[in-house]
Amino acid sequence: METMNPADIRYLIIHCSATTSRQDYSLARLERDHQSRGFESAGYHYYIRRDGAIYTLRQHHEVGAHCRGYNRCSLGICYEGGLDERRRPTDTRTVEQRWALEHLLLMLRTLYPQAQIVGHRDLSPDLDGDGRIMPREWIKACPSFDVGTAYSYIIRGEGGVL
Repeated sequence: METMNPADIRYLIIHCSATTSRQDYSLARLERDHQSRGFESAGYHYYIRRDGAIYTLRQHHEVGAHCRGYNRCSLGICYEGGLDERRRPTDTRTVEQRWALEHLLLMLRTLYPQAQIVGHRDLSPDLDGDGRIMPREWIKACPSFDVGTAYSYIIRGEGGVL
């Protein structure tokens, strides 16, 4: 597996598994799906199940496979879900996932205070060059919620509710 210098981590990128809120998407299934796409293992560094359990999938020095163009300077965090029953992008995070994700982001910000917290969609190309990534420019809707709004207090360095 390729390695990176943890000092180069500039982004904490949040993803969703793009599964429905009622679909069980186990760690084993995630691994198999990523391997079937040619990856050595699941491309994220962390996976958060609906019950709030956090699984470490890659070490911080291991290059992820979760966001083209940003894998060598980021950690990937995926939560189980992100689609409603009609398979439309929807914030399906459970209370347990919200708590777990907040806890994980606060911990990672202590390790990487320079890292920006973003959603996968926030790293889509700025097609019209106006300096903002708008919904019409998203390559995908992942993670199905606005990370900047949800975690603005962490992004601004105000801590959290833990």
